[in-house]
Amino acid sequence: MAHIVLFHSSLGLRTVEREAAARLEDWGHRVTLPDLYAGRAADATDPGLALMDEIGWTTICERARSALADVPDTAVLFGVSMGAGVIGAIWPERLAARAIILLHGLATIPAHVKPATPVAVHVADPDPFIPHGETERWQARAAAAGMLATIVVYPGAGHFFTDPALPDFSPAAKEATWAGLASFLERLD
Repeated sequence: MAHIVLFHSSLGLRTVEREAAARLEDWGHRVTLPDLYAGRAADATDPGLALMDEIGWTTICERARSALADVPDTAVLFGVSMGAGVIGAIWPERLAARAIILLHGLATIPAHVKPATPVAVHVADPDPFIPHGETERWQARAAAAGMLATIVVYPGAGHFFTDPALPDFSPAAKEATWAGLASFLERLD
């Protein structure tokens, strides 16, 4: 089983991430769930983005790095929305990661990414935080780098379609995402 580090969205560490961690633990994985906002959270996108700006990207990434200090280099990195961006910032320092999981966002692919790195991406289409055509461009960059990227796009789903507390929620997309992630993680073992 994998050690998974799950980075939360711009809304902060909330029930949806805690439930995701519990699900992963139920599947037998060890989960580290850093609180990059030190106990603060928001209940909607605009206040979440304001909170992210207030805390600052440098502090958020420093907290992510601190959370990884005692985590194996081979841990799976799992980012939710803003958490995908956090992965993009720290991935160059964690090239031995066993796999990458990106929900509701994309991460910058490091220049020296290890070929055959497994990556699972689940995003909405359209997504207000992913420019039109960027998912396809990202997939092409992943293929050129030799990564084993599986990208699942949910047409018509809202940005944060796995969170029942938000208006973007799609029960069907959430279930499809978790079924896909179960299969993805099983293949790692």
